[in-house]
Amino acid sequence: MGVIRPGENGTSGPGLLHPKKTEGSTERDWWYTQYRQLSHYLALLCFLLTMATLLQTFYLVQITLVFQSQSTLQEVRLKDLTQKLNTLNHSYLLLFHKYPALNQYCPITNSSTKERECRPCPEGWESFGERCYLYTHDRLDWISSQYHCLSVGGNLAMVKSEEEQILLWKRAKELSQGDSYWIGLRNGNPGGTWHWVDDSPVEKGFWDIFWDHEPDKGDTRELCARLSPGDSHRAGWYATMCKNSLKSICERTQGTLQ
Repeated sequence: MGVIRPGENGTSGPGLLHPKKTEGSTERDWWYTQYRQLSHYLALLCFLLTMATLLQTFYLVQITLVFQSQSTLQEVRLKDLTQKLNTLNHSYLLLFHKYPALNQYCPITNSSTKERECRPCPEGWESFGERCYLYTHDRLDWISSQYHCLSVGGNLAMVKSEEEQILLWKRAKELSQGDSYWIGLRNGNPGGTWHWVDDSPVEKGFWDIFWDHEPDKGDTRELCARLSPGDSHRAGWYATMCKNSLKSICERTQGTLQ
């Protein structure tokens, strides 16, 4: 019985030790390799998604903290401003309670909000230059008219310039329907010198300009001056019995807020 050696009968040694891989085994290896690569990619993708989620969460937390901090700061500021506003409103009310005359210069213009508007002249008065003027509707004698003007903080109007005369004449003409107005001029003693309510004399040039007829110095009656708006601001003063009842023009200085 003979011994079979490698290489005999067409059979080699390596063929016996390492059998040739089949086609099915190669395909399984390829799928296994693809599966491992896909697993690596998925793991990497999960890692990236996890990091992105963590970063997003971190930034959201930071933004929330910032907004909360700003909101708290705004609340503190709002509380402080509200307290200051309440203090100012309280002082504001005390001021008008202590000085009721301020209501004349700062009347309420909005009843719902109690908003006030301050003006240089009291409500109902008209401003011109540094003076305020009030055209009254009540008909009183001259002395009663002066008392009325005093009661509202003024005097009967004193004309100290032609510009002022033009203003009073023009406004009286707009308001009146043939009415005359007392002004603060009279003869203190019958037949005496004419002077204004502040005891100042009438400027010399006014006698020829504003009087319709120059008063008779020999007239012994107590006379006062009325302004009757005609076609011109000149020749608008008339000497009239002080006991007559007429409307009047009051004047006062403008208020100042310092």
